Amino acid sequence: MSRRTDHAGRALDPAPRTTAVAGVPPDIATSSDDYASRFQGAVGRYLLDVQEQGVLELLAEHPPEPGSTILDVGGGHAQLAPPLAVAGYSVTVTGSDASCARRLRADERAGAIDFIACDLLSMPFDDRQFDFVASVRLMSHIMDWRRQVSELCRVADKAVIIDYPIYSSLNALSLLAFPLKRLIEKNTRTYKTFFASELRSAFAAHGFRQTRSWRQFVLPMALHRALPRTVLAQQMEKMFRSTGVTRLVGNPVLARFDRDA
Repeated sequence: MSRRTDHAGRALDPAPRTTAVAGVPPDIATSSDDYASRFQGAVGRYLLDVQEQGVLELLAEHPPEPGSTILDVGGGHAQLAPPLAVAGYSVTVTGSDASCARRLRADERAGAIDFIACDLLSMPFDDRQFDFVASVRLMSHIMDWRRQVSELCRVADKAVIIDYPIYSSLNALSLLAFPLKRLIEKNTRTYKTFFASELRSAFAAHGFRQTRSWRQFVLPMALHRALPRTVLAQQMEKMFRSTGVTRLVGNPVLARFDRDA
């Protein structure tokens, strides 16, 4: 069952919401002001700009046509839905609770974005209802991630885009930096790190194959926040990207999976 709300948060469907993950659904945390505080200031804006650039580049193969639809699963953090709407997509966001729409309502770019409160593991949509499905800040925090993959694939007609932290040769930097990350952010959460092969296998089970990926940073995100000269870190990232280092070892990864048929 699901509950649809308008942009003022009023229920359009009185049906109760169900929750399919243990404890508090992770997107409720990422939709909060507390979580958004991690992305305040120039450094936070830079981190979000890189994420946005990556998602739009993965979508660039299919520029939006009139009526092109995209579902942003767990997108109440408002990091992705407003830029997608500005880019020309017809955007729908799902959240585990009506409260997840609050940050979207506060974004002046989000006026045309639909929001539906529902169980993210059993969404009230038809098979292949959306041209594209995207989900960031979710996969590494959801307990039954394989079931989440199944649901993303079910409602996507063309492709799914997710982000995830990856085990790689330099991932040890991120793992070692976790205490620093917790010290800096204070409200950080533990998260699952993936092997690319296990995600490719999970998507393949539903008829999707990875076609492209876009790695975000070489330096741990916590280090970006900790360095006193933020411009220096960004210049280093620019050098890493231009020389191909980011493509090889960058983390986290944005990945696109296309439907085979």
